[in-house]
Amino acid sequence: MSNILAFGPLVGSALVVVLIAAVVAASGMIRYIGNNRVAVVEKLWSGKGSIASGLIALKGEAGFQPDVLRGGLHFFFPFQYRLHIQSLVTIPQGRIGYVFARDGAPLEADQALAANPHDVDFQDARAFLEAGGQKGPQRKILREGAYAINLAQFVVVTRDSTFALSLDRAEESLLTQMAEVIEERGGFEPVVIKDADDQIGVITVHDGPGLPAGEIIAPLVGADPSNAATFHNSFQDAERFLAAGGRKGRQLQVLVEGTYYINRLFATVERIGKTVVEVGQVGVVVSYTGESGVDTSGEGYRHGELVANGQRGVWRDPLLPGKYAFNTYAGRVTMVPTTNFILKWETSSVGSHRFDENLAEVSLITRDAFEPTLPVSVVVHIDYRKAPLVIQRFGDIKKLVEQTLDPMVSAYFKNIGQTRTLIELLQDRSAIQSQSSEEMKVKFGAYNLELQEVLIGTPRPAQGGDDQIEKILTQLRQRQIADEQVGTYERQKLAAQKERELREAEAFAKQQTAITESQLSIQVQQNQGKASLARSEQEAQQRRTLAKADADATRLMGEGEAGKVVALARAEAEKVTKVGLAQAEAIASQVEASGGARYQLARQVAERFAQALETSGVDVVPKVQISGAGAGDAGASGGVMQALLTLLMSEKLGLAVEAAPVQYEEEQA
Repeated sequence: MSNILAFGPLVGSALVVVLIAAVVAASGMIRYIGNNRVAVVEKLWSGKGSIASGLIALKGEAGFQPDVLRGGLHFFFPFQYRLHIQSLVTIPQGRIGYVFARDGAPLEADQALAANPHDVDFQDARAFLEAGGQKGPQRKILREGAYAINLAQFVVVTRDSTFALSLDRAEESLLTQMAEVIEERGGFEPVVIKDADDQIGVITVHDGPGLPAGEIIAPLVGADPSNAATFHNSFQDAERFLAAGGRKGRQLQVLVEGTYYINRLFATVERIGKTVVEVGQVGVVVSYTGESGVDTSGEGYRHGELVANGQRGVWRDPLLPGKYAFNTYAGRVTMVPTTNFILKWETSSVGSHRFDENLAEVSLITRDAFEPTLPVSVVVHIDYRKAPLVIQRFGDIKKLVEQTLDPMVSAYFKNIGQTRTLIELLQDRSAIQSQSSEEMKVKFGAYNLELQEVLIGTPRPAQGGDDQIEKILTQLRQRQIADEQVGTYERQKLAAQKERELREAEAFAKQQTAITESQLSIQVQQNQGKASLARSEQEAQQRRTLAKADADATRLMGEGEAGKVVALARAEAEKVTKVGLAQAEAIASQVEASGGARYQLARQVAERFAQALETSGVDVVPKVQISGAGAGDAGASGGVMQALLTLLMSEKLGLAVEAAPVQYEEEQA
């Protein structure tokens, strides 16, 4: 008992200390706040009374104070303040935080989000409220980082948690609903558009003034970086967007490749594909927005207005091949092929562009009352510069084909079919094709189309029709087979002739060496003949020259000889004359001596005859004489034998024989 009494003062002192500590703690006089925490100060009582309106006491009234306390030891007047310790607001990398203000000015009628001054800082609740900050969801968002925010004034909603000083269960339901809307829009992460996706982002703004009547797309505003007051940097600064005159609704401006931190409560993003104009096509733009333009298609063209690019209507210049960040809500791009494309009037065949998927064969009635169907194909080209005119007039290529080209082509070939029989229709196919190509070029040209070619198939019976057409076609096939057989025979004949020529050529080739040698021999002989001819001509020329020289020499010698002969003749003549005169005188004397001219002539003849006998050597008397007896047969036979022997001996001896006539006397009977 005494021991207990001895410790009594100590226990009393301890109790006093504990009691004092409990009183101090209960009074809130001294508080420690960690460095990773903030404290929201709630003033329990004040000489200035309670706040008249709102939630935050800006003038020292009782209530939540605008300023927060950071880490450290803090001293307060006893029993006047209550501290609400909260963690720092932390936004992870690549995430977005949304701010909800509990206190501030109310929103205007056309506002969906609270406006924020450009220098606003959610970490300074006093400045926020004194600058006229509005309550409700804010346009400004929080990026990555840690923030010391008064969570009595502001609620920060992130993907993983909601930073708030819990005040009311109804408010918790509102904040949960807000978080669900943001999550549904993918708003806790930035908008990332990758270039590999070939996409663009179409923006729909949910805050600000509405569009004027008749407009469906908000125009482009705040896109000039040089104007810092209105450049909203692709909707990432909502205040500057509205300051530039931006309107709520779907925007003309789109997002291209990049990362964008956009408040999804302010604007939502819809991803659509880029407009790709392939090679061989152009894109004709029909714009639903823009100012009204002036028609550029000309006075003679009354099928709609063609306007400059950027204005409302059909753009004058088409989009050439490439990729375009075109907002398809602000206009329509109609692809027009600029390469040749085929339209087939045939049920079982469809072109690659599928413009002709509703076309069928042309039904004909021929002059001889047959009803075949005719498959037709046309090759069409559209000049890229005229593509806007085609779209302006028809809306799209398929409408052009079905509403204009189909009835025009069908009517044309129906008219052709009525002028020909079925056989003529088959046989004149080429002529009809050429004729239709020329005539239909003009018709297609009236619609700004270039017809390249018309192709006609074989007429055939309609599905479920009679077989008369097939019978005629069978007859034509048989006739063609017969014609082909004739052609085959002609070809075989020609082949046989060619084979013979081949054999001749082969034989000729085998004898080619001999032929070549003979040809060379002929050529050598020809050359030798030419050489001989040349030598002969040369020799002849030489002889002619020598002959001419001889002739000249002979002529000269002849002239000399002639002169000589003339001279000699003259001398001889004078001699003869003188001799003749002398002989005449002598003869005259002899005549006179002979007794007259008659005796003188006989004497001269006898002298000349003697001289002739002497000169010739003829025997005056024969050396052998053969003669025959003239009486009786026996005598005649002996005379002939004697004459022959005499002739032989004379020839041996070289003697002349004189045959005497043999006389035959015929005996008289």
